Amino acid sequence: MDWEVKYYPEYWVGKKLAYPHVAPESPKFARSVVVGNLVFVSGCTGQDTLTGSPTPEDFEGQMILALDKVKMAMEEVGSSMNNIVKTLMLLKNLDDYPHMRRTELEYYQKHAPFLVDNPPASTFLQVASLAKPEFLVEVDVIGVLKRE
Repeated sequence: MDWEVKYYPEYWVGKKLAYPHVAPESPKFARSVVVGNLVFVSGCTGQDTLTGSPTPEDFEGQMILALDKVKMAMEEVGSSMNNIVKTLMLLKNLDDYPHMRRTELEYYQKHAPFLVDNPPASTFLQVASLAKPEFLVEVDVIGVLKRE
């Protein structure tokens, strides 16, 4: 089977990022990739790459911003949040786990009602650090363009 691969570049305040042209102090932002019907969205953090605003200091603010970026990426490829089939949540602090699940559920209730009763497979890992010291969470997602 010959699957088409399509890349969707990441943008920082409207400017397309392309390695090696990203500033050294910034993490190398991932892009979305579609392979056949699969959608890979990686590395969504609480850093506001849309407006350039500072990263929210609180966990919930970072989690919502990361999920907003996932939502935007899923819609950009022609899909939706309802088509997420797997999540990987990276947390710096294990105490944030209940906040992560609560924020995730509230977000799904608002933006992906299908996932409330049909949640995606999910894994979380506590990590020693993320791309920047102020980051508290990172969300990695696999979805599909459409459910058969």
